[in-house]
Amino acid sequence: MNRTTRGASQALGAAFLLAMLVFLFVKTAGVDVKHDTHALSLLRELKDLDGRWDEDVLRMTNDFSGAAPRADFPVLMGRILGELEHSGPGTALARDLAQLRAGLADKDAAARSLRDMHQRAQDAVQAMDTSVLQLQQLAEARGAKGAVVASLVNQVRADAAQPLDTLAGRAPAMQQRIATLRPASLAIDPLLGEAAGRAETTSRAFLAAREGELSLWSRYSFLTLGARTDLALRALSASIEGTLDEKDRWRAYLFAYALALLIATGYLASRVASTQAQLRSANESLEKRVAERTRDLSTTLQRLQESEAQLVQSEKMSSLGQMVAGVAHEMNSPLAYVKNSVATARDRMPDLRDALAGAARLLDILRSDAPDPGELQASFDALESQLGKLRREHVLEDLDALTRDGLHGIEQIVELVANLRNFSRLDRSKVASFNVNEGVRATLLIAKPALRKVDVERKLGDIPSITCSPSQVNQVLLNLVTNAAQAMDKPRGRITVITREGSPGTVAIEVDDNGKGISEESLPKIFDPFYTTKDVGKGTGLGLTIAYKIVKQHGGHIDVRSTLGEGTTVIVTLPVEPPADLAMNAESAPEAVNA
Repeated sequence: MNRTTRGASQALGAAFLLAMLVFLFVKTAGVDVKHDTHALSLLRELKDLDGRWDEDVLRMTNDFSGAAPRADFPVLMGRILGELEHSGPGTALARDLAQLRAGLADKDAAARSLRDMHQRAQDAVQAMDTSVLQLQQLAEARGAKGAVVASLVNQVRADAAQPLDTLAGRAPAMQQRIATLRPASLAIDPLLGEAAGRAETTSRAFLAAREGELSLWSRYSFLTLGARTDLALRALSASIEGTLDEKDRWRAYLFAYALALLIATGYLASRVASTQAQLRSANESLEKRVAERTRDLSTTLQRLQESEAQLVQSEKMSSLGQMVAGVAHEMNSPLAYVKNSVATARDRMPDLRDALAGAARLLDILRSDAPDPGELQASFDALESQLGKLRREHVLEDLDALTRDGLHGIEQIVELVANLRNFSRLDRSKVASFNVNEGVRATLLIAKPALRKVDVERKLGDIPSITCSPSQVNQVLLNLVTNAAQAMDKPRGRITVITREGSPGTVAIEVDDNGKGISEESLPKIFDPFYTTKDVGKGTGLGLTIAYKIVKQHGGHIDVRSTLGEGTTVIVTLPVEPPADLAMNAESAPEAVNA
């Protein structure tokens, strides 16, 4: 027998032994006691909820205080049935569960009807209380003659407060008392007729509502799920006992088979021991060679990482330089009108100083013991002339406007400097709560020099804050906006930035442009390192690559849709709660640059 035939025979024998073992294991696999016990517990809980539901409904029928139900029993019982169905019940239990669910639906419908009718009864009893109390007050105002009507009113109110299940026996007497209200009131005073009529009408409406509620309660009380639940409990218990008896028989067969396998395994173990000694020596030699190769690969990888870090840092400094130049250009306008405002205010100062000096001279003359009338009049005329000049030339209004313009320009400069500082700061690994809408506003402000010939539209939705590295997310936004601006081939391009909620627990950012687009051949390569569709010398091909890494480290993803000649849409999806190792990734992640 050659080696191939012998190997095939051994394989067939091993497969047969394994198949036998699997067969016996399946036959002797124990019942999932935990699962079945949990199912029995759920059925008992279902039965208990059914009883509590009946108690709650009965309490509701006798409660006119408007108190809310203690629990939503149909929902609780529906969850229990759903959990039982989800756990994969047997055929018998599945049939019982279907019947239980149908019974639950019927009982829920009956409970809702009863609750609606009880609400009608509750509204009716409130109307009845108002009308009979009014009648009682009017009757008592007639003195001793009104005692009969007051007694009837108290009896009617007492009947209304009795439990629902006693209504059938009390209804005739209550109807008689209600019918007596109007005649008794008219006998005392005909003026009580209108109030007695209202009391009789509202009392009859209440009695009719309670009789309807009693009818619905009788129907509801027959729709119990307890008996069906008991049947399901007994069926499940019997199924478990039968399965356990069958498993015990197959365990004896498995024990004998396992003993035979143990003997065969002992023989094979002796053969394996000798072979392992030979393999051990061969493995030691192989491990030495692998260790040497690993050291070589580690050294090479470290050099590649150092080269990548140097290239990324170089591109980052280049990007920051361009950004600083643009921001400096943006500062020229506010600085110019701040300078003009200060210069104009300085030109107005001599007139103000002259007016103050004239006022001071006038005060000195007035403080003297014997002021010279001529000098006083001259000083007064001079001050009046100076103040008139100030009013005619609107000096104070001009100074107020100039200071406002100056402060506005300084605020613009402060805002630009703050945004530039946020983008250029070194705490890239800091993780904090971040509002993406604020990041979009800051990004568009920083990128304003690159967007001079582009119409930018913002559609910022109502989105939750996310936990992320804000500086890294800002850099991703800056890269996408700048790339969109550089992709424009039209006299007046358009970029639309949209923020919205994505799938549950995520936030989506869309950057859409009407530029030249990306060809189908280039689209799969845009995230590859050093790949760029720009002209030579205008991009390194690292911007989207590193942005892609940052988004991945935050647990998100980037999708790109593009049509050549029509434009490109980039969608960044970030989770509200990022992966737990974000801080560690942020420390080791390269900082994004503008490609």
